[in-house]
Amino acid sequence: MTGENNSRGRIEISPAAIATIASQAVVKAYGVVGMAPRNVVDGLTNILTHDPRHGVEVIARDGAIHINLYVVVEYGTRIAQVAESAANVVRFDVEKALGLPVGEVNVYVQGLRVSHPDA
Repeated sequence: MTGENNSRGRIEISPAAIATIASQAVVKAYGVVGMAPRNVVDGLTNILTHDPRHGVEVIARDGAIHINLYVVVEYGTRIAQVAESAANVVRFDVEKALGLPVGEVNVYVQGLRVSHPDA
């Protein structure tokens, strides 16, 4: 859990809550068409539950948040630019929502999708 102390008590934010913020942010990034499973278990879990945090892994350590994103990118886009855009959008939205620093955002492109086969 990530949290901070203030004069009234302690505020704790679960990794699941952070993953939800990150998953909603990453789908806004240009060129990202979907999320991919982190592993076989994540893939099966998503099939059964339609988890909104699918494809996002959050690790809280050393006073910072580390986020791993597993994405599917639109075919024909520049993968490096899409990954950089996704990382920037997620970093901005998570820091804005939580007021806590994001240490790193790693983007793993797991696949490509062709939306318009005629193009």
